[in-house]
This record gives sequence, C-alpha cells and structure tokens, in this order.
Amino acid sequence: MRSAFRQPPAGRPSGARRTAALWSGALAVALTLGLAAQARPPATGVIGIEEGQLNADYWVRQQTHPDTPIFDRAAIAAQNRRLRELDPSVHDIEQLPARLPREQVRAWIQALSQPREETLYDERGDAVPAATLQALSDGLALDAIPAQQPRRYGMVVRRADLRTFPTRLRVFTSRGDTDIDRFQESALFPGTPVAIVHESADGRYWFVVSELYAAWVEKDRIAEGEAGEIFAYVRKTPYRIVTGATARTVHTPEQPGVSDVQLEMGVRVPWLADWPAQREVNGQHHYASHVIELPYRDDAGRLKFSPALLPRTADTASDYLPLTQAHLVRQGFKFFGERYGWGHSYNTRDCSGFVSEIYRSFGVQLPRNTRDQAVSPALNRIDLADDLGHDDRLALLKTLQVGDLIYIPGHVMMVVGHQDGWPYVIHDTTGITFRDRTGELARVRLNGVSVTPLVPLLFDREQPTVDRITSIQRIRP
Repeated sequence: MRSAFRQPPAGRPSGARRTAALWSGALAVALTLGLAAQARPPATGVIGIEEGQLNADYWVRQQTHPDTPIFDRAAIAAQNRRLRELDPSVHDIEQLPARLPREQVRAWIQALSQPREETLYDERGDAVPAATLQALSDGLALDAIPAQQPRRYGMVVRRADLRTFPTRLRVFTSRGDTDIDRFQESALFPGTPVAIVHESADGRYWFVVSELYAAWVEKDRIAEGEAGEIFAYVRKTPYRIVTGATARTVHTPEQPGVSDVQLEMGVRVPWLADWPAQREVNGQHHYASHVIELPYRDDAGRLKFSPALLPRTADTASDYLPLTQAHLVRQGFKFFGERYGWGHSYNTRDCSGFVSEIYRSFGVQLPRNTRDQAVSPALNRIDLADDLGHDDRLALLKTLQVGDLIYIPGHVMMVVGHQDGWPYVIHDTTGITFRDRTGELARVRLNGVSVTPLVPLLFDREQPTVDRITSIQRIRP
C-alpha cells in the first residue's frame, strides 16, 4: 500500500564508495539488457520497455508451460486455511464472541486512529488546524464504548472506503501532493461481511472489522443483518467470479439498491442459474445477462437481497480461474494503465490491492497490506537478510518465476517474465527512478499499473531497488 520510493531509514550505510560499487554492478546488468547502451531512449519513454512488451501475449509466449496449473483447488483451500489460522493480520469475524469487551473494541480503534504529530495539509495546501485534528479524535467517541456490547454483523452493499478517522477530510503530508490521502486506508467490496463494533460521535460512521482490515466506513455503505443470512450468502452456490478488472450490474430504476453496482476482480456473487426463462428481472428480460443475487440496504438500514443483472459481455466466469502462468500474466494486464489509487482511492487500487485482486480471481487470499503480505507465515516465503550481498541478490533474481511477489519497504511487484535472463515485473506504482544512458538520475512518474524491468530501478538516489528487497512470496507448493 505504501509508496516504494522513499528515503531509507537513518543510519543505513550508503557511502559513496559502496554506492559506486553497487551502481557499477547494476549498470553492468543494464548493459547486458541493452538498456543503457541504446542510442536514444525507448519510444515508450520507460527504460527497458519497447512497444511489443506492452501486452500479455508477449510474456505468455515466453513460458514453456503457460497453461500448466501451479496450484490445484485443494492446495489453494489448504493455503487459505493456513492464512486464517497463522496470519495475525487476518480476522475470523464469524467466530467472534457473542459479546465484545470494551478493551477489544478500543484496541481495534486505537491501533488505527492514532493522533498525528506531523503537519498535515488539506486539498488547498493549507495546514490542517490542530482543533480540526482534535475534533477528529473526539469523534471516535471512545468513552461511549460500553463495558460489553452485543456482537453485530453487516454486509457491504457498495464499494466502501475504509478511513483512518470517521471523516471524508482528505489530508496530505506536503503541499501540492494531493494523490496520497493519509486518512485513506483501503476499500471493501459488495458482499463482504463485517463486524460492526462502534459508532462515531456524529452517528455517520461505523468502525467495522472485516476479514482483512479494521477501519471506519460510512454507514450508508453497510446493511446490518443477522449472522446466519450473511455467512450463508458468501457460501451460496452456484456462483460467478468477476475475472475482469471490474464489472457493473445493469442499471435498473425499479431496484436502485442493485443498480450500477461496481464489482471488482475476484468478487464472488451467487448466480441464480435456474431463474425462469419468462420471468423478468427488475423490469428487463434476462437472456442477455446472468441473473445474480446482491445485497442492498433498505430504508431502515437493514440487509436485504435482490436479483440483479450482470451482462453476459462482462468478464466473469462460473468458477475461479485455474492458477497458471498464462492466467497470472493476463489477469495482471487487465489492469494495465489503470491510475494508481493509494488505499484504493480514485475507485481504483494500490500495489498490494492490485496483487491481491489478481490472486483472488484464482481463489487465493492474501493479507491486505504489503507489510503483512511480505511476512505472512502462511505463504511460501523467501527471506532476504539485510546483509545479503548484491551479487547473491542478482543470482536469486534469475531464478524468479511468473507470479512471484517481490517486496521492498512499502511496495510489491509481481514477476511477469524475463528478458535476457533478468526479471520484469508488473506493479501499481507512483513512479520509477533509474540512471539514464548518460548516468544522470531520471524519474518517471508512472502513477499507474506498469510493466518495468527490475534490475535498473533505484530505491532512492543511491540504492538499487534490488538491495532493498526484503522478501519474495511464492504462491505455489
């Protein structure tokens, strides 16, 4: 979720001699790739990338066995169970006790909604007054949490922003940088169950706990319901899986609650496959669509369900896709060029959301943020020690496989293939830094889902990105 391109922690050695040696090694690799030796920059404007590489087929053709399953369904189910059992960032909300103690609710909220000590700026570039920030802290209404409260459940009915505080106020750490809203955490998608554990002082927000995240969400995005109906819904069969970047239900004035609903890659919805041929759905014949079932919120805020139409032209499937190299590449490229959205802002996604949604289309669950994905004990992790040498890191990179997830502080990239033996990655990124053919520092503000080589990239002005890799997660047996 965090941007990959920031300064290293204070005290990390990066002297001129060490920097020169590292850059010399990276440059040698770049020369091997033919990147730095070009007479002029590539036509794409991005180092190491030519027009032919900007589509999935280029990378799929490289693979010897692109359609061979990597993980079967049983192995995926077993890994998902391990994630729920072993990963502390994952919440099993179905098993919450019938009554929640005050200490637990406060701990969830205070883990997220911490007072900010640094200066924050609004969209106009003005410093946010201390009184405003204090009012946000007061709005948490922590003193109103009862000693014990009954467990309550809800379901997301429209894509919902998860917020650090119960507010729509967007804040930024520097003037002019209005892309990264520091109060934006993530997003939840329709059909997601949540535990409702607290209400803001103004009554407009709930603090909810989902399987992968706990944060504030506007109440009109959640419908409150009973545990039985909520968890039965997520297990219904048959179902359809959204396999495109997004899909939208058909517009229907007859039932606004399920009209124009955006569904994201990997979302599973019940499929009413036996709907009678002559029975209309919300004022429309359904032969051009799949009839699905979606949740909506009635006027009293209660959970209801309704049939809805999902066009047959939408990119969906009757089951999760087989986990193959070809599908990994093609699923990633369905987002190619989409705008980067910190914490799923802009109705898009960020780096960790990007890889999560790719893998969710195969039924594979991942933790939400890079910090949790990178260390998850449920996955096949390759740990890279801080003192691992540059040459050893380069040797490891040559062994990477399509679908491997590469983590540096605050960022994740997915391998799509190799060029001249060196890995290329697809990632949702704010931008890349590298040395151009003259040795000058260059920065390209990509701000979207992009394909790039890995080896020539710099983490900052001095360090190769390769030397900041902390781990590699390999989603395979």
